[in-house]
Amino acid sequence: MVFLNGQFLPIEEARVPVLDRGFIFGDGVYELVPVYSRVAFRLDEHLARLERSLRETRIRNPYSRREWSDILYRVVDAQPFEDQGVYFQVTRGVARRDHSFPKDAQPTVFMMSNALVTPPKDAVQSGVAAVSAQDYRWLRCDIKSISLIGNCLLRQLSSEAGAAETILLRDGKLTEASASNVFVVRQGVILSPPKTHLILPGITYDVVLELARSSGIPLELREVAEDELRGADEIWLTSSSKEVLAVTSLDSRPVGAGRPGPLFARMYALYQDFKRQVMRAGKRETTSA
Repeated sequence: MVFLNGQFLPIEEARVPVLDRGFIFGDGVYELVPVYSRVAFRLDEHLARLERSLRETRIRNPYSRREWSDILYRVVDAQPFEDQGVYFQVTRGVARRDHSFPKDAQPTVFMMSNALVTPPKDAVQSGVAAVSAQDYRWLRCDIKSISLIGNCLLRQLSSEAGAAETILLRDGKLTEASASNVFVVRQGVILSPPKTHLILPGITYDVVLELARSSGIPLELREVAEDELRGADEIWLTSSSKEVLAVTSLDSRPVGAGRPGPLFARMYALYQDFKRQVMRAGKRETTSA
């Protein structure tokens, strides 16, 4: 079952007009919320990011946070699997094809859920390969836009190379990856670019920052030069589906010792423990905001 514009229905019956601006222009934003044991992970933070994306693109938010939460959990409860990835998007709506914003279009809202696929045990234990590329995407990467052709083209580079991700560089500095945030470890210090218009403000990124600070792990948010990336002791990818994942090969060269490092092992354990706490609490977020 999926949700589309106020209705819950089988996905085979869901229809969107061809003049929807999401179809014509990619004019919309989206979120992906991980759900563990039928409890949404950091739902308030995901909804806050959705609100920001809608505000920055000037798309009307059709629901309150409580309404979003209620819709999400109705979709979750209709699925047979315990761990899920709930995808939802809001487009500007249906209007005649014109680059200018329509004055009276109603936002199109779509939500669906699939089984959440996290990295398999061997990927966590051995790490994954990545390639690098120049970041040629637009300059508002902080908006979680459905216009993802740049990300898709960059991700295809790693797919064709048999790698898990494409790590991006702009003007000699690390930004993020095609579908992940990136952390670098050098001499026991975690480094990552700060939030700017050039990277997506990741929810998992924030969790890693919180866990590092609460555990006393040295952390610096600053520009990371390309040579610091290539000379890193450890490289990590973070996202809602990847959680925290070590990169052990970059452009066919080993990262550090060529295996997941000690700080990765510590952060991975911290993240899994944090996740278990969320599941044990079993609390469904239903904010009134």
